[in-house]
Amino acid sequence: MLSNSNKEILSSRVLNTPVEKVYEAFANPSHLKNWWGPEGFTNTIHEFDLQPGGKWILTMHGPEVGNYENSSVFKTVEPNKLIAWTRNSQPLFDMEIAFEKQSDSTTKITFRMIFKTEEECEKIRKFAEPKNEENFDRLEKELKKM
Repeated sequence: MLSNSNKEILSSRVLNTPVEKVYEAFANPSHLKNWWGPEGFTNTIHEFDLQPGGKWILTMHGPEVGNYENSSVFKTVEPNKLIAWTRNSQPLFDMEIAFEKQSDSTTKITFRMIFKTEEECEKIRKFAEPKNEENFDRLEKELKKM
């Protein structure tokens, strides 16, 4: 997956975990709530209908103060390959998570955030790039518990 413009933020990591288990960490809300978002955040998932047209509604609780309401609609769901959605809450962007089997025991996961304008993308980039790395760190911790 290559970034085709200055309207995208791409983050990826190779995990020492089979693709099916990495996919399960996202597809199962009881795991997803434990690792989604930056370090220190907790999540309350209100709705999670993992199918095209299905809604994902959650509240992300910040470590100091603040609750961040998130609303999205899934566009693509290809088990163990790709999940894509459109955010209906700020900041607005489309998100794709690719699950790429590297070997029987390793998976490359890629976050692709797609914005309508370069300006919107740049506003989020300096925050999103390091926070996506924190997200991957949290995912690795959750995978060890599964």
